[in-house]
Amino acid sequence: MNRTLIVDDSPTMRRMVMVSLRQVCSGGFTEAGSGLEAIEQLALGPIALMVLDLNMPDMHGLEVLRFVRTHQPFRGVPVIVLTTRGDESSRAAAVAAGASLYLTKPFVPQTLAAHARELLRERLAMFDEGRSHGG
Repeated sequence: MNRTLIVDDSPTMRRMVMVSLRQVCSGGFTEAGSGLEAIEQLALGPIALMVLDLNMPDMHGLEVLRFVRTHQPFRGVPVIVLTTRGDESSRAAAVAAGASLYLTKPFVPQTLAAHARELLRERLAMFDEGRSHGG
């Protein structure tokens, strides 16, 4: 099973996200406290889903998102941006960079879990469709 990567500089927030998603993400969790650590984690094996904060030390979340979307092995990974930045320009920048979903903190755990479930379902359907067409 593929892991879920939780990227946030707050250990408390990472734990809250993991607890919220434990029923949805059965492949286990990997954590990263910075953008560079997130990229290192991506290199260690398949990721089914990423939950990404924007405001982090060393590398902004948008840079991580652009990295994911421009490197073939990670392009199909659903990325939920979960941030304190509720302004429209941040939301637009994240969507333009390829965010699958943009949510603001504080978040409702059930809402996060429902969105994660749907994104994982869509990814599985695309994967199955690609296999059936020889892709």
